[in-house]
Amino acid sequence: MSLVDAPRGRTCSRTLRSVALLAGGVLALPVLAGCSHDNGSDAKATAQDIAATPRDMVTDGGTLRWAVDTTPATFNAFQADADATTGRIAGAVLPSLYTLDGQGRPQRNPDYLESAKIVEREPQQVVLYKLNQQAVWSDGREIGAPDFVAQWRALSGKDSSYWTARNAGYERIEKIERGTHDLEVKVTFTKPYADWQSLFTPLYPKEVTGTPSTFNDGARGKLPTTAGPFRVSAVDRKAGTTTLVRNPRWWGARAKLEQLVLTAVPREQRLTALAEGKVDLAEIDRSTAERISLARQAPGPAGQSPAHGPGSDMAPADALASWAQANGSDRKKARAAQLVRAELAEARAAYGEEQKALRDFVVRKSLEPAYTQLAMNGESGPLADERVRRAVARAIDRKELAKIVLGPLGLPAEPPGSHLALAGQRAYADNSGALGQQSTQEAQALLADAGWTPLGAPKKHVPAKAGGEAGAGTKDGSGTKETGKATEKGSSDKNNKKESPDRNKKASDRASDEGMYIVGDDKPAGLRSGSGGTHVVAPAPAEAFGSLAVRSRATSPDGSSVTVPGTRAQEQQGGMAGAYAPPGSAAPSHPTAGGPLGRNGKPLSLRFVLPSGPGSEPMRAVGNKIAQMLDRIGVHTEITKVADESYFKDHIAAGDYDLALYSWPATAYPATDARPIYAKPRPASDGSLLVEQNYTRVGTDYIDQLFDLAAGELDEEDARDLVRKADARIWAAAGSIPLYQRPELVAVAPRVVNAGAFGFATPRYQDIGFKKAQPKAGSQPGAGAGSNAGPNPGTGEK
Repeated sequence: MSLVDAPRGRTCSRTLRSVALLAGGVLALPVLAGCSHDNGSDAKATAQDIAATPRDMVTDGGTLRWAVDTTPATFNAFQADADATTGRIAGAVLPSLYTLDGQGRPQRNPDYLESAKIVEREPQQVVLYKLNQQAVWSDGREIGAPDFVAQWRALSGKDSSYWTARNAGYERIEKIERGTHDLEVKVTFTKPYADWQSLFTPLYPKEVTGTPSTFNDGARGKLPTTAGPFRVSAVDRKAGTTTLVRNPRWWGARAKLEQLVLTAVPREQRLTALAEGKVDLAEIDRSTAERISLARQAPGPAGQSPAHGPGSDMAPADALASWAQANGSDRKKARAAQLVRAELAEARAAYGEEQKALRDFVVRKSLEPAYTQLAMNGESGPLADERVRRAVARAIDRKELAKIVLGPLGLPAEPPGSHLALAGQRAYADNSGALGQQSTQEAQALLADAGWTPLGAPKKHVPAKAGGEAGAGTKDGSGTKETGKATEKGSSDKNNKKESPDRNKKASDRASDEGMYIVGDDKPAGLRSGSGGTHVVAPAPAEAFGSLAVRSRATSPDGSSVTVPGTRAQEQQGGMAGAYAPPGSAAPSHPTAGGPLGRNGKPLSLRFVLPSGPGSEPMRAVGNKIAQMLDRIGVHTEITKVADESYFKDHIAAGDYDLALYSWPATAYPATDARPIYAKPRPASDGSLLVEQNYTRVGTDYIDQLFDLAAGELDEEDARDLVRKADARIWAAAGSIPLYQRPELVAVAPRVVNAGAFGFATPRYQDIGFKKAQPKAGSQPGAGAGSNAGPNPGTGEK
């Protein structure tokens, strides 16, 4: 997978969990009761793969070189330009009051907390933290209430002098006080907050958060005061390294490693870095994993051609071309080189050296706590009509797509059934039934109901109708000369994209033309009059890239019952009201491949934006397969490939797409972290559209209410029910369709233990290290920590 599929490296800081990844009305309706299941939480999370080893079997000492995406621009995880590397460093050097276990559940961290619990619920929620009496900052000062108070004031949002990325949860705090002694901290909330365990992780010292200047600038390039098993020793931006060393004041289990060096290595260079012994641990893509797997295969008998690589018995030209492409040559050169004996021999030698160097590496794999989705831009064009979005969603075979990505890796290929949780998490339940199962016939019926008919056939106008509570109108799609098949179009930047008159109109103008409504609202889009355009509230990086049944009775926030128009047949089919076309809708009796749909003489055409960079091949393969599936129902897709660096910023966040693929991380706190991803876009005073992180522009008042209620529900079971109801409504709105959980592939050097594919779990940095070498028969014991067949754990050299 590529950077655009998702930024690699697990994000440890909550402030980053709602960052999209590139390699993401009223209370619940009665029909929802059949969408979630009691056994949702029984779904198993894929186990982590880290070579778990007891501490007494881990060598004391050594240096581990860990490949990361960046040298962080800041060490302050609460700033807008913090990234995954910032979060990883924070996890190793700063207090985390709660960590995640293998099922993505928050667990009290005893290194910092003796206890933490809600001690009062009425008239206000009060949480009492009892701190570990040994917990101190690296300067010797006790961790205490002044640090909590300073972080709250910095992140509450009340002082705009602090440049913060978000303040979720902190704005609900009324006051923080010292308890009966210095090791007790009392936090009083203005209104109930279910996700209180998400706060103060990471916790910064008051020296960082105490003033705007220290918060904004003081922790960007240095972090002198820490309180974790490691501390920041040096940052070499030229070399791209951040060196962490043992914290001498750490009171917990002593870190096994003497040094942990985080080295910035681009994805496309990681295979070479591994082969040259520059890193010991690196998250990798599928092609690199396959190269390592080939290297680990036993060599053929002497005198025979190698079993793979240049000159192998199996397709030597293709093997050489693959190798040459990965090392900077084009395919034409590779095929020509095959015909030249000397060049072939040289290529064999270089390939052989690479394979020899990679032979000792192991690929550890699991499923990353993130999923890739198909996003549909519901702001304008054909996808502004909820029926068209549902038709696209129901035409897609999600299981087939998951198999394309995960099947070859031997990983479970079950598509996620939730937008807000993944298998193994307590909030997980399969709510996809709110949309309905894959059905070409139903997809065709929905399109017919929306007025899209085979081109050349007489058109019967059918007014737009919202399914569920969304009220989007319809809009003709911009056509292309070629229909019925996906058309590919290359584009290296934003200026090369296809333009259409409709796409350049202001939102208010488009609404005026068609009487559109804001997606999911009951108010006319005329409220958006003004300068127009879309404004993204939450910052988005260029790389894109964290259980019981629903209540059978639904009520509105004021306690009144809610009913839904819909038929018993619709409920029996497992779909939301409006998820199916009305009885009597004309549905084609056979696939429309070769007979594209249109309206007013214009074909139904959607612009599918995909990244063009190396490593994103699996993503493009999924995109091409989706285009084929849509072709069967008469929907034309124009595939536009764009540069990785502009994919998210200039297309996804800017709303310059109809269809796109990107990922979102899972979270232990969906009511807080997922809310901005699915919040209904709101009109700003200048006429722009405030989308927060909802890049599909599809949302409803109803979904927003569910998130708000879940965030304030202190009963865990009731809070989970509300989250599941919100997820069912997100499925019904069909703005995004989860396709597969992302694979997590990590190459590790020999004897590296307690590290690799972590899955949901927070890494225990103090346990990571190198397994003690077992003395060989007849050899003298005590050979030393550095004796191993691969990279030396003490020096990083072979």
